[in-house]
Amino acid sequence: MTRSVQALAYARPSSLTSSQVGPSLGLETAGGLTPRGAEAHPRFFAGFLSAPRTAARGLLAVADVAAARYYQRTLPASLDPVVTGNGDRLRFESFSGCCGVYARLDVLQEGLDGRETGHGTTNVDVNPPLREALSRITADDPLHLRVGPEELAVTTLDGPVVEKKVPLPDRWLRGFAEAQVASAGFDLRAELTAAQAVAFLRSLPRSPASGGAARGARWVVASGGSLRPTTRPVPGAVCLPGPERLVALQRVLRDATALRVYGPVADGAAAASAWEVVLPGMRLTLTLSPDSSRGFSGEGGVLEALATDDAAADAELVSVLLAWEPRIEPASLAEQSGLGVERVRAALTRLGTAGRVGYDLADAAYFHRELPYDADRAERHNPRLVAARRLAGEGAVTLDGARATVASGDRRYQVRESGSEVSCTCQWWADYRGRRGPCKHALAVRMVRRGATVAGGTR
Repeated sequence: MTRSVQALAYARPSSLTSSQVGPSLGLETAGGLTPRGAEAHPRFFAGFLSAPRTAARGLLAVADVAAARYYQRTLPASLDPVVTGNGDRLRFESFSGCCGVYARLDVLQEGLDGRETGHGTTNVDVNPPLREALSRITADDPLHLRVGPEELAVTTLDGPVVEKKVPLPDRWLRGFAEAQVASAGFDLRAELTAAQAVAFLRSLPRSPASGGAARGARWVVASGGSLRPTTRPVPGAVCLPGPERLVALQRVLRDATALRVYGPVADGAAAASAWEVVLPGMRLTLTLSPDSSRGFSGEGGVLEALATDDAAADAELVSVLLAWEPRIEPASLAEQSGLGVERVRAALTRLGTAGRVGYDLADAAYFHRELPYDADRAERHNPRLVAARRLAGEGAVTLDGARATVASGDRRYQVRESGSEVSCTCQWWADYRGRRGPCKHALAVRMVRRGATVAGGTR
């Protein structure tokens, strides 16, 4: 598995300290992007939290996911959360080491005592002593939050004194993009009250099932104001794959006001789903991959948007119109860019592969962020995309109306297209039927039909 190394340089460790105004939580930032360009230690916020205990527990939940592997648990995993300032909120994001769980804590303006935030994205230091200190916050006494260096120190920092080096697998980077693409296709399926949410989440197992019928996809459906299990994906059902992966939500149940459940239309196959706990002035969301052993990185939802040069040009145009907005409106971008709404959506999907946009289910809208690492490599090293470009570049595709033949090694595969539907005679298609994106043969055919510039496997 290809890896890069992310070097995170902090001016000092994050800490919870006493000050003249009372307890103060100082979250230190590493290098990131802002409207002013790259900054070594951007500053996003300084003010009071309206619900300190809730915010502390929510941040711990995001850190829990960053440090967790829900599959192959013997391998270590740890990455400091990403924080984005969107002007009216702070978003803390993380991804599990196994690539199967995406977590985000949105601290809204009412959770930040009505104060505005800065704009930009960076990593934030969450170290073991800080986690211990946050876990001791049990009351909602006034708590001052600072994200970034102290104001007087912004221009006087001599250099980093704390450095962390974290391996970033390519599939981890692709996972961020795939989770966003999956979420954009979800609808609200159920909403539970606080009491119902607590009862349901506390009934779930905290460890993986051990064999038998308990394994595989589980389904739940709204019934009588709660969720009940169902043996099959009936209309309105939501897949609950690996229910033990929701354990991080236990951190905030005491302060929950509601639980919202999101998912795609049930079609009989295991599917991703999202579980959003509504909190005073904030929201905590966990998005689960279709199976504990199946990370988001292989879902293939972004491949269509990566396959043509038109999408690349559209994404470049749309990117200059982004300004760390908390809500991105495709219709507005279409008007500004002169592109159609569907082309804008495809461009946003492509930007998602570089970590430049995410998707907020509660708002049903994209938001702008710039992940602080070279996420473009997720596209360059996507196995199916690389293989499809190689096939197209080598002239392996022969078109014949709605049909096409793709020569791969000593085999020939038949690809048929009908509108937006595509099928192939390869084993990948037989196994997944398009549920995990197109196979490399179908992708190569679409590249050739759309006139993508390909040579030697690269654009």
